[in-house]
Amino acid sequence: MAVTAAGAQQTVETVEAVFRIESARIIAGVTRVVRDVQIAEEIAQDALVAALEQWPESGVPDRPGAWLMATAKHRAIDLVRRKETYARKLAEVGRALEDAPPPAEPSGPDDIDDDLLRLIFTACHPVLSTDARIALTLRLLGGLTTDEIARAFLAAEPTVAQRIVRAKRGLARAGVAFEVPYGADRAERLGSVLEVVYLIFNEGYAATAGDDLVRPALCEDALRLVRVLQGLMPAEPEVHGLAALLEFQASRIRARTAPGGEPVLLADQNRTRWNGLLMRRGVEALHRVGGGPYGPYALQAAIAACHARAARYEDTDWATIAALYAQLARVVPSPVVELNRAVALSMADGPEAGLALVDALTGEPALKDYHLLPSVRGDLLARLGRHEEAAAEFARAAGMARNTRERDLLLDRAARARAGRP
Repeated sequence: MAVTAAGAQQTVETVEAVFRIESARIIAGVTRVVRDVQIAEEIAQDALVAALEQWPESGVPDRPGAWLMATAKHRAIDLVRRKETYARKLAEVGRALEDAPPPAEPSGPDDIDDDLLRLIFTACHPVLSTDARIALTLRLLGGLTTDEIARAFLAAEPTVAQRIVRAKRGLARAGVAFEVPYGADRAERLGSVLEVVYLIFNEGYAATAGDDLVRPALCEDALRLVRVLQGLMPAEPEVHGLAALLEFQASRIRARTAPGGEPVLLADQNRTRWNGLLMRRGVEALHRVGGGPYGPYALQAAIAACHARAARYEDTDWATIAALYAQLARVVPSPVVELNRAVALSMADGPEAGLALVDALTGEPALKDYHLLPSVRGDLLARLGRHEEAAAEFARAAGMARNTRERDLLLDRAARARAGRP
């Protein structure tokens, strides 16, 4: 049967869409066979090429994801069986594979999920730098191309490509096992996994540099990753805590910017634009944390829930938020947490209370170049009627801000403060 150009193009788009959805599971399944993330990714790409070559002629299979998985695993086992060039790989996997027939179907769904969990812990291994973990996670688990990752983080594509290559080599060099850790090691490694997802989301929610305040695609990638983690690790409270936090934060994304892309402060946001479905998902995830002592992500989710429950900014329960920040400061002491607590205190007890805490933070080395410190101080000074001092703080914050939208907002606030306007 002749294949039309339109039909072929539609098939290509189907292949690419299926691969984007299934690539993480395919790479994970193949990594279990070859024990090397870099080789596994190459084999997964080979399976994609095979689909692009065959499906326009044969048609899309009934189970396209299973077809890709089976094709990739066939190639992986062929690769392991080869002598000489891949003898080392054969020794690592074990001689038993020599007698194992190629699977006609992929492993069961439970096995695939186990492999995916192994891949997440491998990509987020603390042996890698934070930047390397983020890039590798987005590549292997988010399905992003190198170009997409580079554009998301405003980095040069060759830099990101090298970062990913070095990450894969670093895992191989360190002999990182393709496994889910247990006990104390698991708790430590889980922290690294959650940190990577959190950082990916934050870069989408409040971009550190560039012309856009929000990059929703990164937020969506982080949400997808944390939802996968929820399914794979349903007994881990902090996984649900992070999920709740991201769902609540994501619910406000549409209201955070004006039509022209300008930032809209929390006090000025149109709360009817907050996404009710995501807020409900946040409530459900927070409920799944359970009643035990909250970890840092669950505490932040509880703070976000306070905002979600307030129909108007004026209805916000700032006293509870301040108490939650105090608890968070005990769990994870941090100048940034203290700065956020200062804002909550200023709303609960007045700007003087917040300013006293902010002034105590001005000598913190970790906040030396943090533009939100002078920004918060400027806001508190403006509320106290100390407009000239407030203007100077806003101008100082603008000089530190790397994001164009934030810089413009801070310069505008400086001008308004000089004019004695709120």
